Amino acid sequence: MSNLSLDFSDNTFQPLAARMRPENLAQYIGQQHLLAAGKPLPRAIEAGHLHSMILWGPPGTGKTTLAEVIARYANADVERISAVTSGVKEIREAIERARQNRNAGRRTILFVDEVHRFNKSQQDAFLPHIEDGTITFIGATTENPSFELNSALLSRARVYLLKSLSTEDIEQVLTQAMEDKTRGYGGQDIVLPDETRRAIAELVNGDARRALNTLEMMADMAEVDDSGKRVLKPELLTEIAGERSARFDNKGDRFYDLISALHKSVRGSAPDAALYWYARIITAGGDPLYVARRCLAIASEDVGNADPRAMQVAIAAWDCFTRVGPAEGETRHCSGDCLPGLRAKKQRCLHCV
Repeated sequence: MSNLSLDFSDNTFQPLAARMRPENLAQYIGQQHLLAAGKPLPRAIEAGHLHSMILWGPPGTGKTTLAEVIARYANADVERISAVTSGVKEIREAIERARQNRNAGRRTILFVDEVHRFNKSQQDAFLPHIEDGTITFIGATTENPSFELNSALLSRARVYLLKSLSTEDIEQVLTQAMEDKTRGYGGQDIVLPDETRRAIAELVNGDARRALNTLEMMADMAEVDDSGKRVLKPELLTEIAGERSARFDNKGDRFYDLISALHKSVRGSAPDAALYWYARIITAGGDPLYVARRCLAIASEDVGNADPRAMQVAIAAWDCFTRVGPAEGETRHCSGDCLPGLRAKKQRCLHCV
């Protein structure tokens, strides 16, 4: 596994998102809750002080980029492995190179992408080498470390939460790419109107990589107009990107956030809100039958004797969906969501018992 290269001198075939990776903290956009001036993390980075860490956040929020920036400031070698394609063999090889670096007086950062995909024994393989200083461990994950990573590894690494970039942050990323003459489109006859920039930023759900990939695709496909320029019009964005897709991770934190919102809407007697969250779950790819099970549980636990019909409606909606399929079944699901939301919670009639 070769060391991570940050050389942009030969970037003919690199995607725009790779070319535009920040090389220092001044170029890094977003995550001001961690990297604002005076915060502990940037002070440690600029001083070259390394500590093991877990970078947790959605895709495209700068986890890999932050690891690269840290390595630059620390003047450390970087060994990069992906938990998707690597196993214990690759871990041992990376550790051996790190041991050789330590013997030569050089520091090594071991960056593990998608670290949550390693099993317990693979995660345990890092522990002694973190302890003896052979490596500074930086893991990147999109999943909650408390659920996916060993407690022994978490006790040796600081967890930093990276948040989705704001629309303004994404616009700044796009502006940076349009103005950079070395790595981006600066000096070229490509025009990004403000309305298109804003539309891209609103489309990508805080994912900077997706924003730059979209910009690159538009630049490649735009036609030259009479003035000799390629204007990236909103109509082209619509053709390329289609409809906006909601961010969703099946059985992950965001999935349960949506389910919780649906549950609380029904429990709070807010049928309109319940329908909204139901639509969010379904359009994002959620399993309708899982939602049906949750609605049945709500009818039983939160409505209960206040209206026994709620359970009958929930069961009927579930049965209807399995018999007729999504097209007609989703309408019955909506009815099953609404009825419990229109009924008083069972706690409200306890005085009647």
